Parts: sequence; C-alpha cells; structure tokens
Amino acid sequence: MKEQLYSIPVNDAFDADCECPVCFMYNKLQNDAIDFVMGASYMEDDVRMETDKVGFCATHLPMMYKNQNRLGLGLMMLTYMDKQLKELERLSKTKVKKPSLFSKGESGDPVFEYTDAQQHSCYVCNRMAHSYERYLATIFYLYENDEAFRFKFSNAKGFCMKHYGELHRLAPTSLGSRNLEEFVDIMNRKMVENFKRVRDDLEWFTDKFDYRNADADWKNSKDALVRALQKTNSLFVEEPKKK
Repeated sequence: MKEQLYSIPVNDAFDADCECPVCFMYNKLQNDAIDFVMGASYMEDDVRMETDKVGFCATHLPMMYKNQNRLGLGLMMLTYMDKQLKELERLSKTKVKKPSLFSKGESGDPVFEYTDAQQHSCYVCNRMAHSYERYLATIFYLYENDEAFRFKFSNAKGFCMKHYGELHRLAPTSLGSRNLEEFVDIMNRKMVENFKRVRDDLEWFTDKFDYRNADADWKNSKDALVRALQKTNSLFVEEPKKK
C-alpha cells in the first residue's frame, strides 16, 4: 500500500505529544518545502518556470524572506515580476464594459480574474499538497491496520479545529464500517476533553495576572496562550525572546 510509505512521519507526529499531530506533520512539510525552494533548486530551470507561473502566497512569502537567502528570493521575484509585467501590459489594454442586465452578477473582468487567481496561487502550497493528502490517508490506513497506532491515536491530545474538521469529513469515505464509529467516537471525545483542558489552562493563565494570584503556582498554564492559538487556529507561535 502506498500509504505505508508515510507511516514514519505519521507515527512521529503522534509520538510528539503535541496539541495537534496533523499540525506537526503540516509544519514539517511546510519547513521542508521552504528549505527546498530556498535551496539550490531555485536555480533549476524547471523550478523557476513553475515559480514564475504560480508565484507564492502571502503565508509563505514571509517564511521565505526569513530564510535569509535574500539573493535567491530576489532572483525568483525578479523573473516572477517580469512575467507579471507582461500580463499587466496586456491586461492594461482591456476595455471596461458595463455589465448587461442578464449577466447574473458575474464580473467577467479579466483584470480581476487574473489578480484574484494570483492571490490563491503558490508553489510551496502546491509542493506540499500531495504529501499532505497522503499523510491524512495514512492516519486512516494505520488506524485500520496497526494496533500500536490505534493506541497512540486513542491517547493523543486531540487536534486543532481545522484538522479535526478535515478528519471528521474524510472518515466516512476512508474507513470501513467496522472502524468508522469507533474512530469518530474516540476523536470526538479526545477533541472535547483536550479543548477543555487547554481552555482551563488559558483561564488560569489569565487569572495569574490578578495580583491576588501573584504568588500562586502557574500550574500548566505558562504556555497556555500559545497552545490555545494552535488549538483554535492551527498557529505555531514562537515565544518572543527575552531581552
């Protein structure tokens, strides 16, 4: 089975003791994709042709900038802008038309269609997409075929809201009837249980700012805000460095 090829990163994620194993896998995929595109690959003709064609999204461009390979990013952006400039010169000649009474609200505006498409196009996202889909498929495959993984799944800390929803949507078409109900029941229980745990930690985190609790133990709340951001919005946030 192809899915078995991805069993190592999936098992590693469920061994990581994190708030969302799927976030863990996604973050690793994302970092690997950024390292690839900012490495020597940006000098390869086939990679540059594709980056010139699809560009990068607003999420991944800042990550590429932080990579410190400013020359590589500059060269990629230069040829990407050259391609965009040709399109802009062509589109700038477009005549604006009043919509007809029967247009049903469609814009039919080639300038908007081009610029909108550019906002939703990204080489890094595309590079990650196939592996991410296989990772999700592997979760279901391992659940049905690996008793050790079922134990890990049952003892995980749930998922973030986004990935909980994705797994819930995919479960009925990815699992046999024998395992579906059990999988969903466990996932639902772990999600509610651990969402409440993080919520309660966050409450104590905020209570600690009350002078009456100044000498009280932080318990498990020092990183509660970071964990809450991940649980609710899939965000990995680095703590600011203390001066």
